[in-house]
Amino acid sequence: MAELNMELRDPNDLNDHVKVMFEDVLGEPEGAHSIDCVWNLSYKCFNGGKNCCYKLLTTLCGLCIGLQWGCTFAQITFGHVWCFTPGLRACSNLCWLLPESYWYLCIMLHGTIL
Repeated sequence: MAELNMELRDPNDLNDHVKVMFEDVLGEPEGAHSIDCVWNLSYKCFNGGKNCCYKLLTTLCGLCIGLQWGCTFAQITFGHVWCFTPGLRACSNLCWLLPESYWYLCIMLHGTIL
């Protein structure tokens, strides 16, 4: 089992699309600048609010959601290991029993349906 990297928490860039930096969300164009202290305090409020809210939400919900996703992927894995893969294997083993004319009919019907 691989060790958990506490520094790099998104090594596969799964959430690269989520922009959470102040500069990615707010920007004042040339000629439309607020007072420096307002811009500076906005930066601090944005980051403080974002960090505080994110930590609160993850504290309240993270464990339950993590457990839910773990159970969901366990169910998907269970379905594939114990149901889907054996079912597909059984179908592929029985396909040779069907006559060639059946396969021709299936191909023709599939072509007309599309």
